Amino acid sequence: MAKLIVVNREGEEKTIDVDGGISVMEAIRDNGYDELLALCGGCCSCATCHVYVDPSFADKLPSMSGDEDDLLDSSDHRNETSRLSCQIHMSADLDGLKVTIAPED
Repeated sequence: MAKLIVVNREGEEKTIDVDGGISVMEAIRDNGYDELLALCGGCCSCATCHVYVDPSFADKLPSMSGDEDDLLDSSDHRNETSRLSCQIHMSADLDGLKVTIAPED
């Protein structure tokens, strides 16, 4: 089990325990964060699970796919740490990962 630190849109921070293999999107959704819509359910076909990832974890994340990159391009709030939380799966390497839920487009 790994720790995931989630910062909501109001700036409130909470640490949750996440089983390995679970996507960051699933972990956030299943822990009561209604502001993360995740409309496509994790199929990488929308950008409603957009988060900002702590830069210290950038080299530990999987490479961004072309589809993810294209979807993030549709967001007015994309920045250099933007990722779709459905494309990040928790593992021991990501223990302590901190993400901030991006503003809604």
